[in-house]
Amino acid sequence: MDSVPVSLSQFARPESRPKIFTITGEGGVGKTSLACLFPNPVVIRIEDGVTTAMDNVICSPVITSSDQLFECINALATEEHDRKTVIFDSITQANVLFEKEVIASDKERAPASINQALGGFNAGNSAVSEIHGRLREWAGKLSTVKNMHVVFIAHAEDMKVDLPDADPYTRYTLRLNKKSVSHYTDNVDCVAFVKLSRVLKTGTKKDGPKKALGDGSRIITCHSAPAQVSKNRFGIKVDLPFTENVNPFAEYLKIDKTGVISYDPQYDYMDPSLQTLNP
Repeated sequence: MDSVPVSLSQFARPESRPKIFTITGEGGVGKTSLACLFPNPVVIRIEDGVTTAMDNVICSPVITSSDQLFECINALATEEHDRKTVIFDSITQANVLFEKEVIASDKERAPASINQALGGFNAGNSAVSEIHGRLREWAGKLSTVKNMHVVFIAHAEDMKVDLPDADPYTRYTLRLNKKSVSHYTDNVDCVAFVKLSRVLKTGTKKDGPKKALGDGSRIITCHSAPAQVSKNRFGIKVDLPFTENVNPFAEYLKIDKTGVISYDPQYDYMDPSLQTLNP
């Protein structure tokens, strides 16, 4: 394949563009509520987590297959609309769908779990990761052609970290199979971890062991920290307060471009070959 010559005349300052977020945390901390504060959102419901939405929020039907999920992205990419943010709620539930489909595609072996699918040796998890990679790619393309912010919502779980230069410790990560996490943490602008503010009450012989106490207030961590997977490209270095009906990222969501970028006919959104799950 011939390479295209690159000239310094093509170098320029980066333009403002839509942002891609992953919002994670334990159940019930307000991940979806925070995402719905992004500009003019549409929620692709992979789980039925939106019950009473704000006036400016519209929602898809609850997705029950990966085909439906990609059809939703295709519709947003090819039809006219006024949406400025697409929310995937949640990629954790998408992972459940993808695993079921990979297992079902292995009819010859009829595996009992994803670890046994496609002959084992992590082949099933690799197949699931490929679908997550396709979702991330299509979401990124949608962001470009329709000038939309993207928000992936993920539930959190703890994992053991065993580094060669430190003692083992536990941190929060996305509740996905390990091979799929990087699609939503590496090439994104922000991984925001929403958590309850906690105070540990020292245990005594009379009162029993330590207890975690809180008043229900929440904070958002989006800077690098050992306790959870989190990051940002905005220079934020402190925890942000979680305030009802206030988006702490609003100042970073302004886009210089105006209008809607037209659909790119050279990009085949619904290439049937991408939907094949067979090994």
